[in-house]
Amino acid sequence: MKRIIGYCVIGCLALTAAVPTSQPAPPAPRLDYAGLYRDGPRLEVDTRREGDSLRFYLRLPAPARLGPGHALQLTAWPSYEAKVPLWQDSIPRRQQHPRPEADATRLSFCVAAARLPRGSVLELRTSPADAKEDYQELTTTAWLRLTDAILTRPFVLIDSLGRPLLRRYVQAGEAFGVDRYGLYQPVRWKRYAVNPVAALPPMSRPNATSGGPAVLPVLDSATTRPGEPLRLDEPGLYSLRVGGAGVGGAGPLAVMVAENEYPALTTAAELIEPLRYLTTSEERQRLTNAADPKRAVDKFWLDIAQGNQTLGKELIRRYYGRVTAANRLFAAHKAGWLTDRGLLYVVLGPPPSVRRLFNGEERWFYSEGGVNGGPITYTFRPRPSTFAPDYYELVRRPEYELLWYAAVEKWRTPPTALTGPNVPRAR
Repeated sequence: MKRIIGYCVIGCLALTAAVPTSQPAPPAPRLDYAGLYRDGPRLEVDTRREGDSLRFYLRLPAPARLGPGHALQLTAWPSYEAKVPLWQDSIPRRQQHPRPEADATRLSFCVAAARLPRGSVLELRTSPADAKEDYQELTTTAWLRLTDAILTRPFVLIDSLGRPLLRRYVQAGEAFGVDRYGLYQPVRWKRYAVNPVAALPPMSRPNATSGGPAVLPVLDSATTRPGEPLRLDEPGLYSLRVGGAGVGGAGPLAVMVAENEYPALTTAAELIEPLRYLTTSEERQRLTNAADPKRAVDKFWLDIAQGNQTLGKELIRRYYGRVTAANRLFAAHKAGWLTDRGLLYVVLGPPPSVRRLFNGEERWFYSEGGVNGGPITYTFRPRPSTFAPDYYELVRRPEYELLWYAAVEKWRTPPTALTGPNVPRAR
């Protein structure tokens, strides 16, 4: 273990010496982040604190293009709305430690923590920046807000092969581990009592909504031996802490343990529950009580399509495709489709345009769906907690009521079920 630690420290120091402390960059255009919310392979990132540096783990989907003309670029920004970056650098290939896989390439490198101010945002890009293009490409670009948790956490979740997991959810019974920088430490986990609820419609009263949970009762807990794999069989919300409280300045890491094949939907219950955004409780109860619930779900969509099997299959593919995508994109203390952003993603589709403001807000712009069919904007405010550090809450307004019912009705009316602001703009 000492040998590995030494290798990491040397690599980090080498990178710090190899790049200048500051490099001027031209002012950036106002960025559109909608591309990062499309469904598909994406540039994935995780981090681990290693002494005076922060190690980055990247997974680039194939075909990963790095080398001349496609350098790995880092840009630190004071905020998402900043016009001028704090600094911009390229990571030399010799310090990336690439590991090609069948469908991706994994990279690892370090950056001195002193260059990463708390509260700033880091842009990682593997393609040349185009000054005329403000759209973010999910296969080549990722953004990371540098919170205290990210800057201090000295461990990373790994899969059964020892590779960074790059997600905050696992399936029940899935084997995974914790790779800590420094000496091995025991891992203590806790499972909490939580009843995940679906997001309420956009016109609901603000005080009727609930963001990430704050204090939850503990159902059970245990401590594993240093280096021992984890296998959590009971679905639910967990927290993991390595070593004693406050070791290395890091707090617990929340992990959602999901049933079945999350983020995919495989059971009748998993297919029926997301229909709450389109149906009444009585309709869902009839589906649940049917002799064959899965067949009943198929009939539900076929009835909407008025017996047109092609349309019915397309409705199923589109709706549940969005639910699955929302599960991948917005998983927090509960499944992604249950979150506020998941609500809009499923019913309205991927946002055609997204802005991120200096105060952390996100604004989703749809070209249709507003008054008289015009544009409409939805605002999400960050509401982080220990269990859901990236949770966003929709700003709800009474004037959304008629617009929301109209959007739901599109799904239940065959001539318009596949139209409207449902497809992100092409690039």
